This record gives sequence, C-alpha cells and structure tokens, in this order.
Amino acid sequence: MLEELKRLCTICGTSGDEGRVREYIISRIKDHCEYSVDPLGSIIAFKKGKNTPKNKIMLDAHMDEVGLIVTYIQSDGTLTADMVGGVDPSVVIGRQVLVGDKLIPGVAGSQAVHKLTKTQREKKPQMKDIYIDIGAENKEEAEKHIKVGDLVYFKDDISLLGNKLCSKAIDDRFGCALLIKLIREDIPYDAYFTFTVQEEIGLRGAKAAAYSVAPDVAIVCETTTASDIEGVSGGDTVCRLGEGAVVSFMDRSTMYDRELYNIAFDLAEKNNIKCQTKTRIAGGNNSGAVHISGKGVRTAAVSLPCRYLHSPSCVADIDDMESCYKLVRLLMEKAAVI
Repeated sequence: MLEELKRLCTICGTSGDEGRVREYIISRIKDHCEYSVDPLGSIIAFKKGKNTPKNKIMLDAHMDEVGLIVTYIQSDGTLTADMVGGVDPSVVIGRQVLVGDKLIPGVAGSQAVHKLTKTQREKKPQMKDIYIDIGAENKEEAEKHIKVGDLVYFKDDISLLGNKLCSKAIDDRFGCALLIKLIREDIPYDAYFTFTVQEEIGLRGAKAAAYSVAPDVAIVCETTTASDIEGVSGGDTVCRLGEGAVVSFMDRSTMYDRELYNIAFDLAEKNNIKCQTKTRIAGGNNSGAVHISGKGVRTAAVSLPCRYLHSPSCVADIDDMESCYKLVRLLMEKAAVI
C-alpha cells in the first residue's frame, strides 16, 4: 500500500481537476470490479464479495487535493492566485509549483523579507501578498502558457523520514490507496467503493455519489490533523502519529453512528490493532454529506493521523497506515450484517 500511496501522491489533482487521479485509479481497479464515472467525475465501483450483505455498504475516499487557482496575469508575467481548499498562505511562500494543464513549473514568491517593515514581518501573510513566478518576461509571454482559471499544484517531493512518509496530497490519496487495495483483494461481502471529487471545497462529489449508491452504512477513509508536536499537550494534540487509526465520535459536520464507533474500538482491541480517537471536535470530511444523504446513512470515519495537513509536506506514519487498513477491512465486514 505504501508504494501505491507514493504513486498517487505524485499525481496532480486539485479540486475540480481530478482527471489524472481518476485515470490512474481506474487503471488499478478496472480488472477487479464494475465501475462507472458520474457526471461530477467521481468513480463509483462495485466489488462482488463472497456473500451478499444484509446492509448495502459504501466505502469512500476523496481524490482531490488542496491547491491554488490563477486569478490574474500581471503585466510583469507573474500570476496572482487564490486558494482551492483550506490552504494556509504561510505554507505556500517559497514552494515550487506546477501550473495549468501543461504543468508549467513555477515558484510561489512574495516580497523579500529584508524589504518588509517590522509591522509587515509580524503580520501573517495573505494570498494577496503572494504571486506565482513562471519565469515569463511579461504578460504576453505568460499568456502563451497560462490562462486565468488554471489550477496550481504543489510540486511533489516525496521522502521518507524514518518510518514516516512526507509528501503532498496524503489527504486523501491514502484513502484512495486503501480502497484500491481492498478492491484488488477478495472481500467477504459485496461492497460499493466511491472515489469522490471536490471534497476540499465542500464535500460535493460525496453528496452526489451517496445519492447514487444509497447505502445503508458508509465508512469514510480519510486523513486527519495530528498536532503531536513540542509545546502542544493534552487534548490539543487531537491525535498522535504512531498510535494507530483514528475513529471519530464527532466533528464539525458529523455526529458519527455511536454503535459503529463502539464496534470499531471493540474490533481494534480484539485484533490487537492500534486505535485512537480525536480529542477535539474539529475539521470534517465526506461523512458530513454522506450521513444525511437520501433516507440517512449510518456512518463511521477511519482516518490516518497526519501532521502538517493541507501543506506540501504532510507527514504520516507507515505503521498507522497498516492499522487503518486492518481496521477498515474488519469494520466493513461487521457493518455488512449489523
């Protein structure tokens, strides 16, 4: 699964432009399931299991990643941009990026720090203070390669930090890698798998996909923020790398199914799988759209703890990835018959 995740993280797929990710996923699952692509661009796959379940099961992961979008081409050939998803402007400055369908290389720049006033240095940067430099001499040259509305992707720079993976787009290419692994294996019960678009800008693909599938039970496979760093203690850490899969009881968009929440921890304990919960009610994921779709869907979320989420350098523990996979597989089997 690690090698699959590495390949997925190298692909550019900011919200609204998930086509490259979709093509790769289809290449990996097409011989192992039935699938279709809905009008928004989400993949809806059906995998035949050994048995027919009591409940229709859906597993979901989103294909999109955060990034930027070009809003204007300036007279000097640099580009202004705005955020696609929840990007902190401070993680953008100085980063190499790729722009548009041609993946033109560029860098996110801002006024040199030694030219800033004391007041400016103390202020948090905003997107209006950042520009994209693609090396064009002027607006006319830039327009030969770029147009307003082109998307901007963080350049991939994957590395291993001990037993941890550092990369862009772990949110949520990890969930995609997990679902691909399950589809390529034998599973105990029939199940639907959705690889959805536009999660980072409002859970849009999941809303449509859940309507199409109309599941009884859903498991959303995600990543979630870990703040286990020096100077942060107690509940403010949210979750910790190395402590296993994260099963949420509540976030800003979902109150999770209580029975599924308890079942997940019971399965983890009985099968010696590391498992933890979030210690702050924060964030959200596709569960927010899935659990209120149709007649209502019993929903659980199993997430990979990840530091520096929504940045070009997310960090996640490889052992936690395995814990998530083991727990999701067992939870999927249990949810089929509850």
